[in-house]
Amino acid sequence: VNIMDFCKQFNARTQDKAGKVLPVIITVYSDKSFDFVVKQPPVAVQLKEAAKVQKGSAQPNRDKVGQVTWEQVRAIAQDKMPDMNCFTLESAMRMVAGTARSMGISVVGEFPNM
Repeated sequence: VNIMDFCKQFNARTQDKAGKVLPVIITVYSDKSFDFVVKQPPVAVQLKEAAKVQKGSAQPNRDKVGQVTWEQVRAIAQDKMPDMNCFTLESAMRMVAGTARSMGISVVGEFPNM
């Protein structure tokens, strides 16, 4: 695979998301051509941005490093929904909240009724 060709195409597709962590799935064909799909940033990265923290807690059950609201969790879940393996927004929100809990970020407020 020609790395320079990949880098040029990747930079062209992601110029509006400069500086963000973006997972990519690359498919390489036998004639050395390739195709790639750019995914949304990981949930952990989006949670750190929403909570305005540098990193998660070393002891998430004891030391809380930040907090997010359910509205922020909803926005992250809607953004990441195509990449997740769930069918409803409610289950996606619960998955995002679980990731936040494991990072030491608390989710404030009551879970919204769907």
